[in-house]
Amino acid sequence: MLRILVVDDHEVVRAGICRLLDAETDMEVVGETGLGQDGVALCRTEKPDVVVLDYSLPDLDGLEATQIIAGMKQGTRILILTMHANEEYATRVIRAGAAGFIAKVAPATELLAAVRKVAGQGIYVSPVVMDHIVGRMGQPPTEAPEMALSNRELQVLVRLSRGMTTREVAQALTLSASTVETYRARVLEKLGLRNNSDLTRFAIRRGLIDVN
Repeated sequence: MLRILVVDDHEVVRAGICRLLDAETDMEVVGETGLGQDGVALCRTEKPDVVVLDYSLPDLDGLEATQIIAGMKQGTRILILTMHANEEYATRVIRAGAAGFIAKVAPATELLAAVRKVAGQGIYVSPVVMDHIVGRMGQPPTEAPEMALSNRELQVLVRLSRGMTTREVAQALTLSASTVETYRARVLEKLGLRNNSDLTRFAIRRGLIDVN
């Protein structure tokens, strides 16, 4: 029996995923939450075989949560669920320790197959994301703008793009406000942007934030 934890801040989506998984004879949902920090805590206590983890959460993003859960070294396999087929996100989370990356638009059968694949020590990348990667292979080499950012700079970018203040970002990432401002300045310079409105437009265009 596969023990699964579901972490998604959209309550209706989370409930649907839980029902889908619980209906399988070889799967059991051992916990669910809409917050990344709670998901990390449940991973420690429940030690699930697989955690289905939404990339866009109110507190921790998928990259940060993946790094923490993978760092526990308890064998939990991480399947990232996202609204956007951003290949840079997929690359970063898999490097951080995720075993899979699947789009929320994927059919139920694909989600079930992905859960079983990662539980069996495989790696799963949604065909939607693979199409983006393969499509870029046939084009002249170009680097996604966000690839120039460090993981921390990307985390600051995502939070500011969602409308969080410098102080809120500092609190969420356990940094000083001045450090967040330094990261913000670096991000603006690297991306050739001017202000937070530009950051938000960039993040939406690149599929880095969920606008729903």
